[in-house]
Amino acid sequence: MGSMSIWHWIVVIGVVLLLFGRGKISDLMGDVAQGIKAFKKGMADDDKPAEKSEPVKTIDSTTTPQANAQRHDVGSNAV
Repeated sequence: MGSMSIWHWIVVIGVVLLLFGRGKISDLMGDVAQGIKAFKKGMADDDKPAEKSEPVKTIDSTTTPQANAQRHDVGSNAV
């Protein structure tokens, strides 16, 4: 009485198949497999050393766009 016999498992599997159908279960397993693959790929990407990237460009927020335009005009007249 304490353990489940083979007949209990057959009934449980039959009910699950009736409720969800074979198509939904196989789709669900495919989605789980894709999730595992994506997780493994993400973990592998973390192990790779960081590639050299461009230096971060900063924006000078103390000047206005009009002041920047005037600064560029002055430099072109001097040449």
